Amino acid sequence: MTANLPPQYDPKATETKWQKYWEDNQTFKADPEAGGEPYCVVIPPPNVTGSLHMGHAFEETLIDVLVRYHRMTGRNTLWLPGTDHASIAVQTILEKQLKAEGKTRHDLGREKFLERAWEWKAESGNTITNQLRSLGVSVDWSRERFTMDEGLSAAVLEAFVRLYDEGLIYRGNYLVNWCPASQSAVSDLEVDQQEVDGHLWHFRYPLTDGSGYLEVATTRPETMLGDTAVAVNPQDDRYKHLIGKTVTLPIVNREIPIIADEFVDPTFGTGCVKVTPAHDPNDFEMGKRHNLPFINIMNKDGTLNENAGEFQGQDRFVARKNVVQRLENDGVLVKIEDYKHTVPYSERGKVPVEPLISTQWFVKIEPLSQRALQALDQSNSPVFVPDRWTKVYRDWLVKLKDWCISRQLWWGHQIPAWYAVSETQGEITDTTPFVVAKNEADAKEKATAKFGNDVQLARDPDVLDTWFSSGLWPFSTLGWPDETKDLEFYYPTTTLVTGFDIIFFWVARMTMMAGHFTEKMPFDTVYIHGLVLDENGQKMSKSKNNGIDPLLLIGKYGTDALRYTLVKEVVGAGQNIRMEYDRKTDESKSVEASRNFTNKLWNAARFVMMNLEGHTPQQLGSPSVGGGLELCDRWILSRYNQVVQESRTCLENYGLGEAAKGLYEFIWGDFCDWYIELVKSRLQQDAEPSSKKVAQQTFAFVLEGILKLLHPFMPHITEEIWHTLTQTGDDQCLALQAYPEADISLIDAELEQEFELLFGTIRTVRNLRADADIKPSVKVTAILQSESEKERQIISDGGVYIQDLAKVENLTVTANLDADLGQTIAGVVGTVQVLIPLAGVVDLAALRAKLEKKLSKVEAEIKHTAARLTNQKFVDKATPDVVQGARDALAEAEKQAEILRDRLKVF
Repeated sequence: MTANLPPQYDPKATETKWQKYWEDNQTFKADPEAGGEPYCVVIPPPNVTGSLHMGHAFEETLIDVLVRYHRMTGRNTLWLPGTDHASIAVQTILEKQLKAEGKTRHDLGREKFLERAWEWKAESGNTITNQLRSLGVSVDWSRERFTMDEGLSAAVLEAFVRLYDEGLIYRGNYLVNWCPASQSAVSDLEVDQQEVDGHLWHFRYPLTDGSGYLEVATTRPETMLGDTAVAVNPQDDRYKHLIGKTVTLPIVNREIPIIADEFVDPTFGTGCVKVTPAHDPNDFEMGKRHNLPFINIMNKDGTLNENAGEFQGQDRFVARKNVVQRLENDGVLVKIEDYKHTVPYSERGKVPVEPLISTQWFVKIEPLSQRALQALDQSNSPVFVPDRWTKVYRDWLVKLKDWCISRQLWWGHQIPAWYAVSETQGEITDTTPFVVAKNEADAKEKATAKFGNDVQLARDPDVLDTWFSSGLWPFSTLGWPDETKDLEFYYPTTTLVTGFDIIFFWVARMTMMAGHFTEKMPFDTVYIHGLVLDENGQKMSKSKNNGIDPLLLIGKYGTDALRYTLVKEVVGAGQNIRMEYDRKTDESKSVEASRNFTNKLWNAARFVMMNLEGHTPQQLGSPSVGGGLELCDRWILSRYNQVVQESRTCLENYGLGEAAKGLYEFIWGDFCDWYIELVKSRLQQDAEPSSKKVAQQTFAFVLEGILKLLHPFMPHITEEIWHTLTQTGDDQCLALQAYPEADISLIDAELEQEFELLFGTIRTVRNLRADADIKPSVKVTAILQSESEKERQIISDGGVYIQDLAKVENLTVTANLDADLGQTIAGVVGTVQVLIPLAGVVDLAALRAKLEKKLSKVEAEIKHTAARLTNQKFVDKATPDVVQGARDALAEAEKQAEILRDRLKVF
């Protein structure tokens, strides 16, 4: 039975078919019992609130290329999928829903709110994973995890309790980044530093003894209500005599000291700075050094509290205006300057964060970061690709401060601490004693031992920072703290593929947690990829509204086309790529080019199968060097094995873009454009049988190899063609076949160079035919002259290919030219001169008349366009695009005229 493909490739039907097949058959289900060399990737878990954006598509495609490649090389592969519970994002969604209903979470209560959260997760939380399926990612869906599933929640409890028992988690009253929008603490890593146009306000603080005043400057004038000192540099001669004196704080009339601190920069402003320990991280440290009072003037919703006096209840930004107005009325406002400065914004709440003293839970970072630094410095673990990110990672580990891990939310892992509220009149206060335990029963037992049988407990209402559970991801997903077979076999994982923007958020936290709990780095290699930029080279973001929807491009061009485009655009590991995109038509030329590539492959495969007479590659057998290989067979096998070797080298060294481009050039150029054309005559009905069989063997062998090489990049179309080509049933699939290995003995660099000369000669003859307007059906005489005996031998050996592909009837290869060749058209390739006699082939008079007519038309166009461009009215009134278009048209016309004049010289 002859198996063949439909005339047209339908990406939607093909991709849906194979995505379903792989999942239904659990093609990618991992088995630690199978042994071998493990290759494990745990997916960077997208937020459960997310939907597929171009960054996801890029990252998952890169991972899938690596995973599919290593699976095909025989490694025991696990790619584990999952999602992150995204505390702040989910809570924001739910609270917006409640607000629309006229309710708050407090109206529902914690239990009902969490029921609603889990209902939302069941209905909407799988959107991102279903969209990931459309990329054809080869994950083991049977092992899908969620950061709040039962197993991972147990791991979080284990980690928290262990760290607390080891003295590495503590509760304290410290200055934190507070997000008034979400009313939660956020970590330094969740703060986005934005440069804004603001103001610098200058005020006079009068000396209490009436001898003068000090001038201070601030970007947050409302915080002066909480000032407890003014600081100067101890070496600043202007103010040395004032150190130890006091000033009277305007509005509040509080007497505060003038202190000396090395932190103060004498060159900034007046050299005097107001000190608000409860509302600025630098002032907080000064406050501790000088034992200053800490006066909080801010409520958690961003309004001012009772310590703000007459401004109590006002929003912080309203209070800012009113405080400035009062200072002006009181005559102590000196001036207001425009001032560009950096303001920290909450990434989730999208509002400026407020440094606020709050009782929170913290992780002591230094012992954890030191272990990660030790692994890096002593063992270069993990290895970063590109290497330049190693220093960035190291510098970050050195600078890390204690990590605030508590969040004032309900959705998330509730902190496993129980307060003995019976000791503090039924309320949780900053001084209420507590116990830490994995569950309430254990907590009750511990608390009873400490406080007696009548102790009353209340659990800490806060939840853990999402990154706490994400930091455990590489080993908690494999079963930790239990000693599972997955953990034993697949951990440490092999490769982490991630963006540079979360080295600090996630990578460092995983290495610190893993180093502490498993005494191993969680992955061997961190492959840092760049960003997908928009058509203008700008970073995509919601605020710019310049995102490009990958699902739209998949619907238009197919998944494989989008995947291939994303990978092929990568030039060097870690580089950003730019996505071509027309927002008016929702089209992408680069993805369209990849779609054209899929069509080219499809049509080439159809042609091959039509000429195999129903045989599979296995039935035909592999082409053999001793089995009648002809020159072009040896050439394509050399090129194929060269590409196999290059592809393996690139993929082993994270050169994914280079591998994709090399395959493109080989498949489109060498195989489709050249080899198929070179062997067509050998596949005819009347072709010599042994030559035909060798051509079929080579055809089938190389095509199947191409499908295997290309599979990690374009898994769907290659799977479809492979099944048709091999006539394999549903019990096997291409995804589990062995990746090709290069046969070095078949690589012949000299032969490949010889074919470059042959192809150059064919191209030159074709170009000369076009220049002379010779009809495709007319065969010509070609004379090839070279003084090099080697070149003449190469051309003679490949003469049949020149005759077939360039429509040459009579081919002469010579060292010397006959003096009388008549009218000819000539070209050069390398040192070979190519001549085509025109007598009897071309009507020279008619050709000359045709060329002259074309030239006359082009010259008229040049005259008209040049006149428009010298007309100042046109240049002034027309849009820049129209003027540039006219200039481009003129340049193109002048180029055409030059070509036509050169051709007229010949004829």
